[in-house]
Amino acid sequence: MARAKDPAVRTLLLERAAQMLRTREPITLRSLVAGTGVSTMAVYTHFDNMDGLWKALRQEGFTRLAHRMAEVRQSADPVRDHAALISAYLGNALDHPDLYRVMFDANFELEDAQAADDTLEYLVQAAARGRDTGRYREGLDALELATQSWAVAHGLVSLVANGPLPRPTLDHGAPLLTALFVSVGDEPRRCERSVRRGWRLPG
Repeated sequence: MARAKDPAVRTLLLERAAQMLRTREPITLRSLVAGTGVSTMAVYTHFDNMDGLWKALRQEGFTRLAHRMAEVRQSADPVRDHAALISAYLGNALDHPDLYRVMFDANFELEDAQAADDTLEYLVQAAARGRDTGRYREGLDALELATQSWAVAHGLVSLVANGPLPRPTLDHGAPLLTALFVSVGDEPRRCERSVRRGWRLPG
């Protein structure tokens, strides 16, 4: 008879695993449940095995990113919104650097692969609005621009959140985005103002 799954226990184990990542503790079946009040069987009940736990951690990373991006309110300025979404991406990685690293560990599949596409879709929609409102050139491939902006964000934050460079390195993000958006048709001064309005990183 299958054991009933308790969402609270699943959340507890995911939070415990995320905490262990932050403190660089080795994650084993026994160390994961130590001090939680649940048995090792709970890992099998909720994740099937340890590989399933890693899949769930990847999923949790994209779930948190989606929530962060959903908090960005759409304005009348799509370029500002695009910059704000990139800021949200960076902020999420800075708040959860070890979980962020797991998100891109392709050794484990996602529980729901659509989750990663859904986060990219926020950027695609902002790029499409920029095109459709005349900020970017006619015929722009919104997915291509969204991917390029994601690459800017991922490169920067990977060098800072889990890498060798200091946090002020992220200040390069605004001029990099401005250059990218100008390259696809936006007017330089207007673009700079829009990006500046959207560029908000946690203190």
